[in-house]
Amino acid sequence: MKYHIALIRAIDLESMAQDATQGKCPRHSMWQLSQRLGATIHKPRGNPILPIDKIRGKLGSNSPEQWALARVLSKHLTCDDLIFCPGEDIGYPIAALCGAKRDRPKIAVVVHNSDRPRTRLSLKLYGLANKIDLFITPAPLQANFLRRYLHLSEERVWLFPDQTDVKFFTPGSASSNKARPLIMSVGLEQRDYLTLAEATKNLDIDVKISGFSTAKLKEEYALPKSQRFPKVLPDNMSCQFYEWPDLVQLYRDADIVVISLVENKFAAGITVMHEALACGRPVIVTRTRGMSQYLETLGIVTTVNPGDVTGLQQAILHLLNNPQEAQAQAQRGYEMVVKERNSDGFVEAIANRLIQMHS
Repeated sequence: MKYHIALIRAIDLESMAQDATQGKCPRHSMWQLSQRLGATIHKPRGNPILPIDKIRGKLGSNSPEQWALARVLSKHLTCDDLIFCPGEDIGYPIAALCGAKRDRPKIAVVVHNSDRPRTRLSLKLYGLANKIDLFITPAPLQANFLRRYLHLSEERVWLFPDQTDVKFFTPGSASSNKARPLIMSVGLEQRDYLTLAEATKNLDIDVKISGFSTAKLKEEYALPKSQRFPKVLPDNMSCQFYEWPDLVQLYRDADIVVISLVENKFAAGITVMHEALACGRPVIVTRTRGMSQYLETLGIVTTVNPGDVTGLQQAILHLLNNPQEAQAQAQRGYEMVVKERNSDGFVEAIANRLIQMHS
């Protein structure tokens, strides 16, 4: 059996691996998995884009480049191959084309958010229930949706928690020039920075937001135009791009990490929660349906309801005014992430499951 990994985007994993050895960025789990399995990595770039790729891209939530990669792979992959797709953006095109072959490869796809009109259409239109051997998802609601919508057996859908690199995201000392309490947050997906701004604008604290938790070029960053983001930032709030080492230091500087979310059905915010806990920081997170699985372990984070300005402000003040309680919470979260949500364990579990698919 030959193993393959199809990336969602054209990422230079080799350069990232080199940077990771120098402490410049976290280790990428797909690079770790490729090394564990001896897998070939495929990127959605460099393949000719045909009109059919553009048409298929418009029907689903995929790019023409992703369909072009799927089309090229369908000419080469056979029943002697197994391909792992870390997201449905690339996984569904590959399953649609490669899974239609008589000697098709085995296919495993990680599903983050498929309970949406276009992805529901793709699942039915391309008959993916019969073309994907294993669906993997970090969100219980997504697992329930897949089983119900596609009439899948329990063993076809693997509910498997997300992870972080606990060798890069680690506790450390705060910056010496820190002037007052700091609240920080990271990410854009399903975020609710309007509620965070309202809850903190009159407090004697700084609020710093990094718009991305993944490495991204500074020139690509722009303040998002969203109804859940203030049109004008409060005086105590800033939003900018942070390089990986600076992001880790921002976590260490933070008195509290707040993950303010709108209601959603997938695990938006889980990456930031794991990064913050790995850095030993107290965390406040919005109690959404998509995050329900991750909030069941009592005492590792403080939760608030979606859109609850007063509740969020009270939670922030409580942790700031009770530092021993905040630190005890952070320690419990840190121990959980290091033991149960580290990237090494994640990669080994995925690898073993893929190997089982071959046997």
